[in-house]
Amino acid sequence: MKQKYQGSTRVKRAHLQALRKEFEMLHMKAGESVNEYFARVLSLANKMKINDENKGDVEVVEKILRSMTPKIDYIVCSIDESKDTTILIIDELQSSLLVHEQRMSSHVEEEHALKITHGEQSGGRSQGRESFKGRGRG
Repeated sequence: MKQKYQGSTRVKRAHLQALRKEFEMLHMKAGESVNEYFARVLSLANKMKINDENKGDVEVVEKILRSMTPKIDYIVCSIDESKDTTILIIDELQSSLLVHEQRMSSHVEEEHALKITHGEQSGGRSQGRESFKGRGRG
């Protein structure tokens, strides 16, 4: 019985080591949404908790903040400056990042719409000018 317990303890410890490494190496992927990244981080933190290692909110919040994509760095800096990350809860961080993500995506959509609209208007003006020039020469 004692050997069986020691064997399962070793397996559990090895599994926990693998989870720790995965947690340390975890980074947000390009094109990944805030919700998708949070789901991956929290899933891993829960697996660690099942194996008797509880990552507290502070550790998870700090991990998320230092492993976001570079395009979100300015948001991370803003959160670091404006909030005390030692008392920031995971849900509050997620909400804050989601708001910024939605703003960024709406700005991208607006820019895209403006480019399309501007392109159509330019095409229309160009044709009008050419037809005007054509009449003046005739």
